[in-house]
Amino acid sequence: MRMTEQRRVIAQVIEQSEDHPDVEELYRRASAIDPRISLSTVYRTMNLFEEAGLVTKHDFKDGRARFELIPDEHHDHLIDIRTGTVIEFRNEEIEAIQEVIARKLGYKLVDHRLELYAVPINKPDGADR
Repeated sequence: MRMTEQRRVIAQVIEQSEDHPDVEELYRRASAIDPRISLSTVYRTMNLFEEAGLVTKHDFKDGRARFELIPDEHHDHLIDIRTGTVIEFRNEEIEAIQEVIARKLGYKLVDHRLELYAVPINKPDGADR
C-alpha cells in the first residue's frame, strides 16, 4: 500500500486513539490536522488498513463501525449500552473456559471475539449488589 501523506495522518490519528472511534470521529480528528482530508478518504483508508491487517473493525451494535489497531495482546470488550463506553479487559478464566469448550466439541480454538453488552448497576446509597 502506498503511504500518502493523508494516509499517514489517518494512521497517526488511529494510533493515538485511546478509544474505538468510528469513521466520522476519525475524520474529525484527521481533518483538524489536515483540512484537505475528506470523509471518503477516511472511509477508503480504513478499509485499506483493515484489508492490510493493521486495524480491526468492531460492530458494537450502535450502528457505527468502530476501529482499533490490531492489539499486541488479545483482549475482550464490555460495552455500556447506555453511554457507548467501551471497556477493554482480559480474564484468564474466560480464556481457559473457551479453550475447554472448543476441545470438548472436538476443536482447537484459533481465534475468538467476546463482546459483553451491559448497563451500570444502580447502587443506591453506595450499597453493593
